Amino acid sequence: MKALRVPKLEADQAKDRLNRLRQLDLDWRPGSTGDIVLLPLKGENPLPLYPVVEAELERQDRHRPPQEHIAELLELPPELLRLLPDKYERLGHVLVIRLPEELLPHRIAVAEAYAKVLRAKAVLLVKGIITGTERRPDVELVYGTDTETTHLESGILYRLDPAKVMFSSGNFDEKQRMAALDCRGETIVDMFAGIGYFTLPLAVKAGAEKVVACEINPVAVGFLERNIRLNGVEDRVRVFQGDNRDLPGERFADRVVMGYVNVTWKFLPKAFSLVKEGGIIHYQDTCSIDRIPQGLIDNLQKGSCGRPFDVLQIREVKAYAPSISHMVVDIKVF
Repeated sequence: MKALRVPKLEADQAKDRLNRLRQLDLDWRPGSTGDIVLLPLKGENPLPLYPVVEAELERQDRHRPPQEHIAELLELPPELLRLLPDKYERLGHVLVIRLPEELLPHRIAVAEAYAKVLRAKAVLLVKGIITGTERRPDVELVYGTDTETTHLESGILYRLDPAKVMFSSGNFDEKQRMAALDCRGETIVDMFAGIGYFTLPLAVKAGAEKVVACEINPVAVGFLERNIRLNGVEDRVRVFQGDNRDLPGERFADRVVMGYVNVTWKFLPKAFSLVKEGGIIHYQDTCSIDRIPQGLIDNLQKGSCGRPFDVLQIREVKAYAPSISHMVVDIKVF
């Protein structure tokens, strides 16, 4: 049968993602050989960085989802057990979960059960949305003590503290897309670098010659600098700490990455000033579904400072809120 060939250190994350996408074949037991784990695949491969191979795997008894094991550890009435979330974010040894209001009085016990079943050392509860220019998470530590961790994603190491800096696994496909680009010989500006969400795939996987990583949050900058060293790209990544609109230079970038939402349009004039003739801008923003694509194109035209551009593609990164999508527009600037 078909199986996904995944490094052992990335297997838990890949398995979680396949399961959420309903592409993990639960009738078969995952196999392993050395440092490789073989995950049974139900349909098409949604994680193209991992190869698909033919494998002989063993059948297993009916798979019990983690929620069943978690429910057995909790002394809660059935109507509350039915509310246990089946989605969570795993970042290294830290789990990030969301709970409905009815479960909040039981959040300590629930977090402990999730940690035990999913083998986590700490659990963070999301309380609100990420806001502000420094993109600080609004979370509560409900289990464990140490939230600083190392997260391995697609062969790239990220050191972070998800209680202090954001890391959106929902952008996984967009990070994969950036990693798959051929950026050899290119100078790239990452206007919202964070801890390296796009900077590192572009430098490590896409082969960019130089990446200028801009970040205003000093805590995120600290992790960004550590991650650059962890992944051995110190010679090709330069960090600019501060407001990206203060970055000096004009029309020197082959590519500008704008991995931000809600107010990204405010930074478009700077992006257009940085990109050279024939260069690419990857513009991310949120947009009402009934305004796609015209709302995004209107923003680009207003922020272009009169420079002509062609739209190469428009795609959804993920759903953001009811009737609102997180979108990305690739444009070529002249």
